[in-house]
Amino acid sequence: MTSSSNAGPASQPRPDLEPLPPALSSMWRLCKLGYRHEPRLMMVAFVLSQLAALPDALLALWLMVLGNAVVQRRPTLLLVAAIGLGVSATATWFLMTVSTRVQRRFRDKVTIALEAHVARLQASIVTLAHQERPEYLDRLAMLRHQVFVLDHMYMSLFTTCGWILRLAVTVVLLASIHPALILLLVFALPTVYTATWRPAVERVVQERSEQPNRLARHLFTIATTAAPGKEVRVLRIGDRLIEGRRRAWELGFLPIARVRWQTAAWHAAAWTIFGLAYVGGIVFVAWGLRASAGAVLLVLAAGSRLSAYIGATVGELGFLRGFWMDGSRRLAWLEDYANRVAAAPDLPPPPSLTRGISFDHVSFAYPGTSTLVLEDVSLTLPAGAIVAVVGENGAGKTTLVKLLARMYDPTEGAILIDDRPLARIPVDQWRERLAGAFQDFVRFEFVARHSVGLGYLPQLDVEPAVAAAVTRAGATDVIEKLPAGLGTQLGPTWPGGVDVSFGQWQKLALARGFMREGPLVLVLDEPTAALDAETEHALFERYAAAAPKAGTAGSSGNGRITVLVSHRFSTVRMADLIVVLDGAHVVETGTHDRLMAMNGRYAELYRIQARSYQ
Repeated sequence: MTSSSNAGPASQPRPDLEPLPPALSSMWRLCKLGYRHEPRLMMVAFVLSQLAALPDALLALWLMVLGNAVVQRRPTLLLVAAIGLGVSATATWFLMTVSTRVQRRFRDKVTIALEAHVARLQASIVTLAHQERPEYLDRLAMLRHQVFVLDHMYMSLFTTCGWILRLAVTVVLLASIHPALILLLVFALPTVYTATWRPAVERVVQERSEQPNRLARHLFTIATTAAPGKEVRVLRIGDRLIEGRRRAWELGFLPIARVRWQTAAWHAAAWTIFGLAYVGGIVFVAWGLRASAGAVLLVLAAGSRLSAYIGATVGELGFLRGFWMDGSRRLAWLEDYANRVAAAPDLPPPPSLTRGISFDHVSFAYPGTSTLVLEDVSLTLPAGAIVAVVGENGAGKTTLVKLLARMYDPTEGAILIDDRPLARIPVDQWRERLAGAFQDFVRFEFVARHSVGLGYLPQLDVEPAVAAAVTRAGATDVIEKLPAGLGTQLGPTWPGGVDVSFGQWQKLALARGFMREGPLVLVLDEPTAALDAETEHALFERYAAAAPKAGTAGSSGNGRITVLVSHRFSTVRMADLIVVLDGAHVVETGTHDRLMAMNGRYAELYRIQARSYQ
């Protein structure tokens, strides 16, 4: 099982992919986001996490008092030390228990807000580049599949601050014996460096390995889900899928494992340096200073805790910087990207079309590529016309529709709506004036009424409007076969749900496209590909007969343009204008009769298809 990821994603440059935002500023932005949603709970969780750190850090002090009390035979001091140890142990347990529960409550509540924030950002971006470009998919993979890293960042930050507080108290205690013991921190610096350096190096390798990891997930989904199950079993490719997933996983994991072993060796060397310094510090206090038994006890306890605190601090810093903080950087990038691609529109869409839609020397290449999918397209779609866009696979038909719906903006040239630049019209307002059905439609497993009614939310539950859309789409036969009509739950995995065929799903999607009232543009992008040619032809003819004609006011009176995209030439004969795409160019335009008389590309392809149906 192969994929383009096997070509070695690590070696492929990404010159146009901007770097992630700085770590600290990204973390600060995520903190502000959490505070905005749960200010009181966040502050209480943070304060409790710091209070829980203090009693534990003071245990070394109480051990020193206890040692001195024993050596000096002072019962009162011994009692004070014993009480101090008991209170510290009890307070540590109590505060940690309360802090953990409060943090868990905060995390549960803020997770809902963060998931909604991420979903809102991705859904609000007006283009589709972040959902189609491989390098963007790699960057967003964590936010798509591991959004929990965002709420864990708060917990990691609180924990890191708690370890730093413990470390600071321990350093003060050691300095009270002799200032030279502060040098233990200097010998700990290599461990801090390696702990923060390791995750950064590993994260780079992980991001480069995301493509084979996505392939492994894709193969796993194919092998374990119901939709492809029939083909997997009939073709007997289950073993091939398993083997392909294993190879893809190895391709993604082995580079990560290799770099982890390398960085682990450096981290172990750094800890060896600190361990030697710690042993030297104990010898210095016991033999060099001739300190009291209590002081030696304090150094032993505080020194051992110092190593534990440093280990916990650098370990948590490693998690924070390498995983949790990385999530905040990706979220900050997504926020910046959403703001950057947001247009600054200043023109409303026209209330109706009088002249039509013009493509003025439009060229387009998908972001991250240099191949033009459309090149120097100049074309006018007259107001009130039914326009058919035809061509072979890969000719650019769907891309033309994407530009018209502003899923992307042209690389060169402009699209004009009654002489208004489409780029200057607010995307949301423009899409409110669009309706349609697409070849890659969604199977909304809701009640049938809602599956259709989603096409126009204000009439979601208005059954006459839904029924009218079903009639226009020729889907009446589908609804009549459902046990409860429009009230039937779709999808066999739901209680009382029924399964419908692919062609029936497509008819329901077409009905959904007919829900919106008075659109300026109705796009039908291969909406009936699952239907036979005769049924598709009859459906288009019925729609064409009911649609307003070019040059007339029509029933809608708004100059609506209907764009039909089809690979079946015989079904679009009734169109007012047929646009023929070939090799990224518009090669012919005209009516069916005119194009046949020209005896060009359209006539050639039409005759080829006509012979195949004979």
